[in-house]
Amino acid sequence: MTSLNAAAREPAALTSNADFQVLLDDIRQRARTGEFDRLRHIPQDIIERFRALGVYRALVPRRFGGDERSPREFCQMVEALSRADGSAGWVASFGMSPVYLASLPSQTIAKVYADGPDVVFAGGIFPPQPAEQVEGGFRVNGRWKYSSGCMGAQLVGVGIAPKSGDKLDLPRLAVMPREKARIEQTWDTVGLLGTGSHDLVVEDVLVPEEWTFVRGGKPNLDEPFFRYPSLSFATQVLSVVGLGVARAALDELYDMAGGRVSVTGAPGLGDRPLTQTEVARAEASLRAARCFFYEAIDDAWVHVLAGDPVPVEKINLLRLSSTHATRVAAEVARTAQMQSGMTGVYNDHPLARCVNDAQVVTQHAFMGDITFQNAGAVFFGKKPLPGYL
Repeated sequence: MTSLNAAAREPAALTSNADFQVLLDDIRQRARTGEFDRLRHIPQDIIERFRALGVYRALVPRRFGGDERSPREFCQMVEALSRADGSAGWVASFGMSPVYLASLPSQTIAKVYADGPDVVFAGGIFPPQPAEQVEGGFRVNGRWKYSSGCMGAQLVGVGIAPKSGDKLDLPRLAVMPREKARIEQTWDTVGLLGTGSHDLVVEDVLVPEEWTFVRGGKPNLDEPFFRYPSLSFATQVLSVVGLGVARAALDELYDMAGGRVSVTGAPGLGDRPLTQTEVARAEASLRAARCFFYEAIDDAWVHVLAGDPVPVEKINLLRLSSTHATRVAAEVARTAQMQSGMTGVYNDHPLARCVNDAQVVTQHAFMGDITFQNAGAVFFGKKPLPGYL
């Protein structure tokens, strides 16, 4: 399949949909009231609108009724939502769940999508909890943190380490209906409060073996998307949240400059030479990081569409551009806040939320400093640490 043919088969971009734009406006206004932060999750009516507009079927194969969109288009959708609100974008990013679910047995995948492609999945992967092997499956018990979007999920997955005598087998993900798990609302953080990344608690649930899969196992779907580097994509859908948040921070600063008069009689915000200089630098940094991010996606996707393995050098750029994007985004958001003076330090100000959200993105394990070490090793022709590629 050529890139041209693939483009011809692409549905119209989700971000150009009029209803999607209405949703963005609603999310932006509701985020400003602090609704999502107070709830500490994205409310169900927003999740249902995500479903209706195709967020959760975006990457599902057409044979199951999905839209089968490209990695670039999915990331652009998450970026647009994150520009409206970082938590909303973060929760929507888990529409990438087909990446995980594709490793289930083929018959189980068909059951997942039997009632339609708009399946909302959330996972608590770490730490893998020992699971007793019983006839037909695994007896699952444990607690898992960081289960973003679990409040609105239909299915949840938890990490298990099957017990074989005194030994633990390869880690698996056990998938079950959400009602089989208890959600403990532990998510109380400095940023991305609305993601609802609470704890999942499972007590003595029998999960059939066919509803589990080895983490990182080979996908049982053969559409082009499932040949795209899965770990890189799981990183990209989160790091692109930072790009959207940083753009929102600059939007906010420009809006402030239009209506703000200094109480000291100093020049208006947009008339200050230092502010003009800092904003220009921030724009250049953000735009350059964004270009690197999407260029890396496009270069890898060309190999996928050609039916070739994505070279290590290209995967390395996927990982490096993701971490780089999060760091630049956090710096840009902070620059916008600094130029706002005291106005942007209040907790209920959009700039404060942007700064906090962007900083939390940088804390994710996928975007740690070790990325730079691994990327540098690949540039020198050395092997990176396990789990990087």
